[in-house]
Amino acid sequence: MKQKVCMLLSYLPFLDARLFECEAKSLVKYGYDVTIIAPRKNGFLYDIDGKPFIKQFSEQTFFFEGIKVVTYDMENRTENALTDPLFRLGLEEGADYYHAHELNSFYFGKEIKLALKKNGKGAKLIYDSRQLAPDPFSVTLREEDKQKWREMLLDSLKEADYTIAVSDSIKAWYLAMDPMFPVEVIYNCPPLASNYQIKGQQDGKFVAAHEGNASGAVLQKFYSITDLVQKEVDFHFKIIGGPRFGENVVVPEQVKNQIIRTGWVHYHSLPTLLSDVDIGLIDIDPTNSLNNSFAMPSKLFSYLNNGVPVITNKCSEVEKIINTYQCGLVLNKLNPTPKDYAEGLLFLNQNRSMLEQMSMNARRAVEEFYNWDNMEKRLISIFQSLESKQTSYLLS
Repeated sequence: MKQKVCMLLSYLPFLDARLFECEAKSLVKYGYDVTIIAPRKNGFLYDIDGKPFIKQFSEQTFFFEGIKVVTYDMENRTENALTDPLFRLGLEEGADYYHAHELNSFYFGKEIKLALKKNGKGAKLIYDSRQLAPDPFSVTLREEDKQKWREMLLDSLKEADYTIAVSDSIKAWYLAMDPMFPVEVIYNCPPLASNYQIKGQQDGKFVAAHEGNASGAVLQKFYSITDLVQKEVDFHFKIIGGPRFGENVVVPEQVKNQIIRTGWVHYHSLPTLLSDVDIGLIDIDPTNSLNNSFAMPSKLFSYLNNGVPVITNKCSEVEKIINTYQCGLVLNKLNPTPKDYAEGLLFLNQNRSMLEQMSMNARRAVEEFYNWDNMEKRLISIFQSLESKQTSYLLS
């Protein structure tokens, strides 16, 4: 009989690339039966950009690309875990593994595991810790909320059988709490792109890109960078993703011809959209966020996977990769201005041979280490190790 994995979501969209395109599909590939329990808002499931699926996924339970999706209405959430729909639906699945992707769903996973244990069924609990929750450096989160969330985390960790982290620093943070706790790093790297182009080999148009969410002050910063660089070279800035559904965007007239907006695209379209990009920008302010310092955003690996060097500010984990593999330029500031980024971009444009070497190094880092084939092996190894422990428990 197939081992059953139930992924629990409190707010993430079920098509989130890490959980659906990578982890869920890999588990199905290796013979696991995968269910995702996902929230609806106002009766609709949402795409990764927040756009509701009006004409699709209307059934409460359906199968999509070999994965079962069970849905519930966020409006029916309760303060009592035992009457919450996420708890109830998760318990009904009777899975062998519960894989939680947020702190809140981790808490429900813990409650489900304890309830199943009372009924004589052993289940394993895995926490996919994409970030530190709560962020100890946050200035927007109230201290009483930090304390509440930390207590929730520590209580849930008592029942966790494995934690998956997205960076070495987050792994170290967990090991500092308990050096014996099983934790593994699985980077947000996509499958290895089959077609890519080495950058810096041709003069002419110079293209920078940002992948992912971008709105408000972030977009204004990109526009300012573009305005400064375009005065010196033939420069374009490509925004892959950008504003979320319902957000209005006005591009300033002076950069309208230099800004390329693709909107939100399918995960597997990224290599094509990055084929003409010379440099990928990552701007994460770590000043009041330990998460930002420890972050390993998926855009980093999209860039590297497609041979796109990276320009970024000083932030611990991303900076470490760029300096280790010499695959980009780290500006020596925590929060660089548009002028700082413009100067860095112009420097790379003027040093095309350096850019070419950075591009080759970027691709090599993914080929040799970070690619999803390697991460998939780590993921399956975790489940197989827990399966063997479960078998030993049943035989004892």
